[in-house]
Amino acid sequence: MSAERIGIVWNPSKVAEHEIRAAWEAAVSRVSGPAPEALWFETDPEDAGLGATASALEQGCDVVIAAGGDGTIRAVAEALGDSGSSSAQLGVVPLGTGNLLARNLGIPLANPRAAFARVLTQHASPLDLGRVTFTNAAGVEERHGFVVMVGFGIDAQMIVETDDELKAKAGWLAYVESLGRAASGAEVVEFSLQLDDAPAETVAAHTLLIANCGSIQGGITLLPDARPDDGDLDLLVLRADGVAAWLETMHNLVWHNGLKRMLTRSETAESADAIEHLTARSVSVALPLPLAFEVDGDEVGEVTAFTVEILPGALRLR
Repeated sequence: MSAERIGIVWNPSKVAEHEIRAAWEAAVSRVSGPAPEALWFETDPEDAGLGATASALEQGCDVVIAAGGDGTIRAVAEALGDSGSSSAQLGVVPLGTGNLLARNLGIPLANPRAAFARVLTQHASPLDLGRVTFTNAAGVEERHGFVVMVGFGIDAQMIVETDDELKAKAGWLAYVESLGRAASGAEVVEFSLQLDDAPAETVAAHTLLIANCGSIQGGITLLPDARPDDGDLDLLVLRADGVAAWLETMHNLVWHNGLKRMLTRSETAESADAIEHLTARSVSVALPLPLAFEVDGDEVGEVTAFTVEILPGALRLR
């Protein structure tokens, strides 16, 4: 392996500096060839990683590793995607609770040394980047990149309902605990949905997720056909209304496309009548009222409208 300059963007709220540096040194010691040069960039509460990634690129890093939770990984990916085709490659060392991208791509969890080793030994592969522009409840427009999924409804409400103290103790299981409360609070609304250049349609549902990857915490596969490098957005529309429909939907999501698939290692997904899967390159949505919205597992407040597009192969993942 030729010598590289690697920028490590790390979140100090997720790991102590001596621990993350020790994991890096352990990984480097097991790799043959010239040792890469590591430059360290610490994030802060006001900037999840956009500024740190910009600094890494300014200093000529060939690879930028996001070492932190989903927010850090999303920020680094967004910065790299916005920097153009000559951008550095992306590495991921998951240190959070959700670790959504890492779970979808098989990146080692709770093992920074192994995740660093993957970056040092793997060849780069393309990764699509999603881009969402939304209008919040105050009428202010925001734009963010994402690598897993965005949307409103049960998934966003599950994040809002999750107890922070329980999450710190139980990890991703805290999300499962909040799923029931989120489901009971979901209400069907009518909203405008436009896919690509087709005319907008009125859709009645309580959840819309737009994804680049299909799985969330607990091994639950919401979008079984989603692939992070296929150049498409995969949509999940949930319409469950009433006890019977909810029981069928929850059984499908939590059992058939969650625990059962993990236990049997099955690649086959099942669907319920209240679930619809769609595919598009761009999506535009107008909501009748402000609803909680999530971007890669982070709740970003209530939104009234949003557009989503996919940037095929905008990232190169190591």
